[in-house]
Amino acid sequence: MAYICPLCRQLLQLTDKTWRCSNNHCFDCAKEGYVNLLPVQNKNSKDPGDNQQMMLARRQFLEAGFYQPLSEKVNQIACGLIKQNCQILDIGCGEGYYSNRLFEALNQQVEAQLVGLDISKSAIKYAAKKYKQLQFCVASAYDMPFEDHSIDLMLRIYAPSKLDEIKRVLKKEGYLITVSPAPKHHYAIKELIYEQPRLHPVSEAELDGFKLVEQQQLSWQLEMTDAAMIGHFLEMTPYAWKLTSDQKQQLMQNGLSCELDFQIEIHQLLS
Repeated sequence: MAYICPLCRQLLQLTDKTWRCSNNHCFDCAKEGYVNLLPVQNKNSKDPGDNQQMMLARRQFLEAGFYQPLSEKVNQIACGLIKQNCQILDIGCGEGYYSNRLFEALNQQVEAQLVGLDISKSAIKYAAKKYKQLQFCVASAYDMPFEDHSIDLMLRIYAPSKLDEIKRVLKKEGYLITVSPAPKHHYAIKELIYEQPRLHPVSEAELDGFKLVEQQQLSWQLEMTDAAMIGHFLEMTPYAWKLTSDQKQQLMQNGLSCELDFQIEIHQLLS
């Protein structure tokens, strides 16, 4: 799948592991195979996105299969939407777990191209090294390096993004699959942190310029006894900074039982 130049918006061509535009802006592929299309002036920090510690924790947790039911549900939905030679984008793909599983599921049916995009260089570096059959880039979801209306299907699992940018890149009548927390998600952890824990707000499900095709909830109870894996789970959640050391230690010693509650939506861009 081709990119556009993040500096001048011209189409990039790949030659000898270098992406180059007509204005001679060049972006070399790293040895792992990904390309960094995040200009220095567009970074909000030296190393934006999830840090390496969070990425490694999430990698260990996801690869152990604890969120596999979510991956399988997303893949099932996507397989019902795709067509031959479709172009797929995973926004905020992280270390590539969902991207790879989606690509493998889709290609049992049709030929498809998938690009994973994330602002975290450490996450993309790992993803490109592990999943060599996929295409990955370091870029911002708020300024994506793709031509207008060039993507058939987008996946957005928790990732922050800008709706206008999604609408620009997605093909007319293309699909956006989103995953967000449903009301009871991680509620048991919230009970440890807050005196009066609140449910996650219910998704309004309406996106300007889109038709809501389907909305469904996926829930199950996460049961964990392995101390190291519990530590990985806590490290990858936003609650890692709010739990005390004693609370974390207690969970790792006694085990963790926690609600997993996901809101999955399918949106179709209006023509």
